[in-house]
Amino acid sequence: MTTKSSAKKFKWSLDFTTRYLSTASPLIVISPCLIAFSKNPDIPAPPGFNPSVSQSHTEIVKDHHLMIKKSWDIALGPIKQLPMNLFIMYMAGNSISIFPIMMVGMMLIRPIKAMFSTQTTAKLGEGSHGSGQKITYILGNLANVALALYKCQSMGLLPTHASDWLAFVEPQTRLEYYGGGISLV
Repeated sequence: MTTKSSAKKFKWSLDFTTRYLSTASPLIVISPCLIAFSKNPDIPAPPGFNPSVSQSHTEIVKDHHLMIKKSWDIALGPIKQLPMNLFIMYMAGNSISIFPIMMVGMMLIRPIKAMFSTQTTAKLGEGSHGSGQKITYILGNLANVALALYKCQSMGLLPTHASDWLAFVEPQTRLEYYGGGISLV
C-alpha cells in the first residue's frame, strides 16, 4: 500500500488521533442527549441541529407527567386484570380436569412471580409516587392470588378439612345432592 492511498481521506471518515477536547475547544451541553463541540471545524453539526434551540420547561414538565402516568399504568395493571381473570375462572368451571387446573395454576404463579420482581418493575416508576405505586402493584397481585386460591377452594383442591390431613378422620358427608335443579335428599 502506498502512502498516497493511505493518506487519502474519505469525506465520511474522522481522524481520532487528534485531541478534540482541549481548553481551546470547550464542551457545550445543550441537554443530556445533545452535546456539541464549539470551534471544531473538522466535525460539522448533524443535519437539523440548531445549538440555539433548547428544550423548554413546559416540555420537561409534560415529559414528567407522561412518565408518572405510564408508571401508574404499570402499577394498576394487576388490578385491571381482575375482571378478565374472573371471567376466565367462571368459564373454566369447577370440574377437576387438566385445563381448569392449568388455568388456576397459571393464575396463581403469575402474580407471585410479579410480586418477586416488584423491585425491577418499581424502578420504572421511581419518584414522588413510587411508594404508592409499589403498594398498589402488590395489592393488585395479592388480589389475583386471592382469586386463584378461592378458585382452588371451590374446586376442592385446598386441604380445608381435618379429613384432608388425618387418615383416621372420616371425610365430610354431603347433606344434599343437587342435580338438574331438583333437590334429592
